[in-house]
Amino acid sequence: MIVVVADTSPLNYLVQIHCQDVLAALYDRVLVPPAVMTELDHPRTPPIVRAWLGHLPQWLEVRGVRSPPLATLAGLDPGEQQAIQLAQEEHADLLLMDERRGVELARRQGLEVTGTLGVLMQAGRLALVDIDAALSDLQATDFRSTPELFEQARARGRARE
Repeated sequence: MIVVVADTSPLNYLVQIHCQDVLAALYDRVLVPPAVMTELDHPRTPPIVRAWLGHLPQWLEVRGVRSPPLATLAGLDPGEQQAIQLAQEEHADLLLMDERRGVELARRQGLEVTGTLGVLMQAGRLALVDIDAALSDLQATDFRSTPELFEQARARGRARE
């Protein structure tokens, strides 16, 4: 059973490009902490994401964090902090996170991490998405990455498993 914890950014972008259901296809359980739900419901969040929040899929489970905030995560936003802590508490197989500082701290905590591009590459390799279309759609959002990383993701997402 593959358990993942998702931070705000991957959920936000996967919903924006209509690829959120790959999470259910790739993983057995997708957990999110309450702070991530709060961040997704921000007034500046794209309307498609806020509409999705009103009809959450059954495969998504909101799970509270049991431990108090960790001092080592103090520089991160609440969603990132709670996502890292929840991944530790639940012994998650994977943490979905895009923000560089959060990824670095999570890896220092011993967590396996991938981001939006990693999810899309895996979904592409398994033919769950058209990787070219998904990445083109992602590039049309405010997702920040280099052209080189997008090209690497395209190539890796085309390689079938």
